[in-house]
Amino acid sequence: MRNPMTTLKYKEDWEETKARYLFWWNHEYFGRCALGVTAPRNNPPDIPPPPVPRSPEQKWYDLDWISQAMAYTLGRTFFGGEAIPVWNAGYAGVSAIPALLGCPTELDMETGWWQPILTDSERLDVRALRLDETHANHQFTMRMLKRAVEESRGQALPSIGDLGASGDTLAAVRGTEQLLLDCVERPDDVRAAEEYLMDMWFDFYDRCFGIVREASEGSTCWFNLWSPGKFFAVQNDFSYNVGPDMFQALFLPALRRQTEFLDHSVYHVDGVSAFRHVEALCQLPRLQAIQILPGAGQDSPLHYLDTLKKVQKAGKNLHISIAADEVETALAELSARGLFIDTTTETEADARELLTLAETRSVDRG
Repeated sequence: MRNPMTTLKYKEDWEETKARYLFWWNHEYFGRCALGVTAPRNNPPDIPPPPVPRSPEQKWYDLDWISQAMAYTLGRTFFGGEAIPVWNAGYAGVSAIPALLGCPTELDMETGWWQPILTDSERLDVRALRLDETHANHQFTMRMLKRAVEESRGQALPSIGDLGASGDTLAAVRGTEQLLLDCVERPDDVRAAEEYLMDMWFDFYDRCFGIVREASEGSTCWFNLWSPGKFFAVQNDFSYNVGPDMFQALFLPALRRQTEFLDHSVYHVDGVSAFRHVEALCQLPRLQAIQILPGAGQDSPLHYLDTLKKVQKAGKNLHISIAADEVETALAELSARGLFIDTTTETEADARELLTLAETRSVDRG
């Protein structure tokens, strides 16, 4: 094992940042809220931008193009506070478990989506599904992670990726509408399928973690937080469609196991209709943090202060993404203990001023 990094090319205060993360994960106050702020870097290196990708396939699979895009993006970005430089190949689903199980993956220039493969409406049985190590996407994923490790070494942190999520993997292989029917008609099968797929997730995570752990001194993933151990942002976007009782009966058991498997986790609550599950999520003892994300086209998270304060009252860390001009309001309304604010500014100077603001306006309200 090589010596831990004290600096990164794109994160000069890496050693201090790691220490602040440890305080945050432990729900300890370190003098201000956690603040991850990015901005265009002053005097960026003279690196040419990548060419416009010729196709979605080049954008998501061409590691040479991805490498050039990463060098350009990382070199031109200031990572202030708890913002971290992450080498990633993008998250269009090509390295997630549904693709590796054989779900056809359709791509465009922005994202990707899967087509279901278990289409028998009369039965739900996932036990025949296996991760296919000979699948082209599996082989790409292993190459991509190794490339991420080598190219980020001493410069940034390699992302473990987006492996898929509780509920969402089952919705991918089954189809959302059919899974909704399954939840009503065969709930025991849904619960059993969740447990089976979670075991598969554990195995695949360990394979990926084994590749990135040394270079990242732990791990990060599609959600740009860092942990000295096994970290992942857990989620269940399918839960947007179901009520609290069904969520707790069918999906929460596997989520509980996932949080127990990981050293650190944040739950990605995506969409206002998913807020109804926050109370149940707050009861997961090994879940350290909850992100409240109203969703595209919705009001700022600060519009939902009752939900934000519910998370904090439960003793969980709270993650919110807000505009830079909302930071002062957030600090006035929320406890800085366990609070993580993610934001961007137009200049590096503005980002540094925002960090000063956080130091002067943060209040530990318990």
